[in-house]
Amino acid sequence: MSDRSSRLTQSRLSRRQMLGGIAGGVAAGGLLPGILQAKSAPALIQSGGKLTFWGGLIFSDEANKMLTDTVNAWGKANGVQTDVVMINQNETNQKVSAAVESGTMPDALDMGLDLLLLLSASKQLTPVDDLYDKIGAAQGGWHESVDASLAPAKFGGSRNGIPFGAGGNVLFGRKDILDEAGITAMPKTWQELSDDAAKAQKPGVFGMGFALSNVGDGNLQVSVLQSYGGRIADDAGKKCMIKSAQTKTYMEWVKAAWDKKLFPPGATTWDGAGDNTAYLSGQAIFIANTGSVTIKAQEDDPDLAKSTIYSALPAGPVMQVSPIGPNVRAIPKSTKDVARAKALIEHLTQPDFLKEYYKVAIYGPVLKDQDDFEAFNTPVLGGLRDLVLHDTPPGAPDVYNTAYADFSANFVVPKMIQRMVVDGLSIDDAIDEAQKQGDAIYAKYA
Repeated sequence: MSDRSSRLTQSRLSRRQMLGGIAGGVAAGGLLPGILQAKSAPALIQSGGKLTFWGGLIFSDEANKMLTDTVNAWGKANGVQTDVVMINQNETNQKVSAAVESGTMPDALDMGLDLLLLLSASKQLTPVDDLYDKIGAAQGGWHESVDASLAPAKFGGSRNGIPFGAGGNVLFGRKDILDEAGITAMPKTWQELSDDAAKAQKPGVFGMGFALSNVGDGNLQVSVLQSYGGRIADDAGKKCMIKSAQTKTYMEWVKAAWDKKLFPPGATTWDGAGDNTAYLSGQAIFIANTGSVTIKAQEDDPDLAKSTIYSALPAGPVMQVSPIGPNVRAIPKSTKDVARAKALIEHLTQPDFLKEYYKVAIYGPVLKDQDDFEAFNTPVLGGLRDLVLHDTPPGAPDVYNTAYADFSANFVVPKMIQRMVVDGLSIDDAIDEAQKQGDAIYAKYA
């Protein structure tokens, strides 16, 4: 057996090791009576009134329902009228921007690290240091990578969100299609991936199911660019530096893959579920995903689930970049009853709820006591736990600051690619345009 072939036999994912396939799968846990009774909810200062919560919609109907039911059960147990709105996480920035402008922010909401940083910089969020410390002390402490990602120095001197799950991507591959092409292991580099994709794809099945659109999934390309040695900014995080020979090499790789039709033709306009849909419908060989595809495949297409293999994200010619991004729950400054919002958020960190929620969700652990939850004995979710323990810090090798978050929120790298492959700009012109956009963004924070 060759060295490359032997990598398929491994059964756990670390940053530099392969997963050998699904062993046992993700359990389809149901709601527990204890969750619905909301017994462990902290006491409220007063009952009555209404609380609006915006939850992060994920590609798991069971997880979305479990979160909604648990919030409503908490409200019923505490005499609070709850209004739960589940929002596609790729649309949260847009929804929040409109809500800030119109003065209609919810009482509490889920968000990613980029939005947390931007809202903290504009003083839109209520500090929750006391709740952060209380939850950490009760559940073994926060994981170091999560804690460092939310260091108060990055957010205006305070903790402005409570982590509820660590997001990150692993590489999915169709073992059955790869086997037909004589490919016996997952690729170790992005160049190897595009070579394998070209060899294995066939009519109706595209090799590289990666979003190149203006959604969060499209920003995976930032990590790929960085793995090629490209940088968003200088080492001080003050000056945009996207224009470089390394970025050009990366763009040449993207253009070559596009010209070979390795990307699905709609990848430049996908919404946040584009890669999920492409893979689940049998139209993609490789995707990068947090694990929601596995959950859906096990529910709807067990054969596809059994045919899926996993690895860490490939490396570029310079380094491997595989960042985590904690997802948090935050309280806007406009919230009238902060104590009530804190009580809900604290309730949603209780182990009785999260032990079941993690089984059907797409997150790695954020608290050390969560490491032994049953959910993280499965390959993909166990892989996310390994990312939490051995991750690339958010933004690295760049400095993760407000300018970087703004750059990401404006999807400058996906737009740079679109200008090249859709609008026909030369590689140099597309990079020059991205550099100008980056200059304008970073100048705001100089």
